Amino acid sequence: MFHVRRADQIVLATPAAYAPHSSGHRRAEVVGQSVGSLHTGITQCALDPGGAVGEHVHSFEKSFYVLEGRPQLTVDGRTWQLDPDDCGLVPLGAPHAWRVAVDGGAARWIEASAPAPRPAGHPSPDTFFTGAPAPQGPAERLDIRDPRTRTFFRLEPGQMELDNLRIGAPVDAPTVSASMATALLAYSGIALKMLVDTRLGAVLHQMFMVEYEPGGAAQLHDHPLEESYTIVSGEVEAEADGERFTLHAGDVFWTGVGCVHGFWNTSGARVRFLETQSPQLPANHSYRFNRDWDYLAERLGGTP
Repeated sequence: MFHVRRADQIVLATPAAYAPHSSGHRRAEVVGQSVGSLHTGITQCALDPGGAVGEHVHSFEKSFYVLEGRPQLTVDGRTWQLDPDDCGLVPLGAPHAWRVAVDGGAARWIEASAPAPRPAGHPSPDTFFTGAPAPQGPAERLDIRDPRTRTFFRLEPGQMELDNLRIGAPVDAPTVSASMATALLAYSGIALKMLVDTRLGAVLHQMFMVEYEPGGAAQLHDHPLEESYTIVSGEVEAEADGERFTLHAGDVFWTGVGCVHGFWNTSGARVRFLETQSPQLPANHSYRFNRDWDYLAERLGGTP
């Protein structure tokens, strides 16, 4: 099972549940139970200058990634000033609110939820507004090196460039300390940078950025989990359960458990997309590549 939502099909609006508790806020569920997803919710959000979303809590885990603008996020009573490429975790049950300064410009971000949020009208809701408005006080600068910002992360310019990692960073560089958890993974013309995972406290899902060089490819495979892919820039050829299509910037693609899928960058330029996995990867057997089992079939004298 899979789902593709084209950029021009995504229409943001104010849901009825949010209307009494927000101003200048619009959102669109792109992936959720309506498309067959059980573990993954992907929502695109926008907030106008001076807009706000009042304090609320979820009975699911949520991460976010800022696409543009400078939204302010209050979590557990502390308000943080965010910038594009800032991301982080809102733990299950954590009170939080959003706002944008009057002179801050419009903001857009992506929210990933696990499990998939319940649909509107469900007898057991999973989003609860406390009645408190979004705080109007000053926002703190988000300092990624400060251990107290342990549920936040920032994708710094150049962090997806392998050549920039050949030498050590100076001790005062504005990045997190180098470790296996923050390493850039590179394979088959693909670079992968983990953004939100267990190191930030996530337990039900993870979020990461993927970049394909021209010619980069992920051959046909499937997983015992769900994945989503929001194309940030460029275009890429994709296949899901035998159907081939091209994904462009703004498109969203979701694959369910067992969906055989793959990606090939034939565009001649780099492509970057934000990816999620729900639940998190198991310790082993998280990727099943068709070519490995086709090889076994050939060795046994059969046909792949």
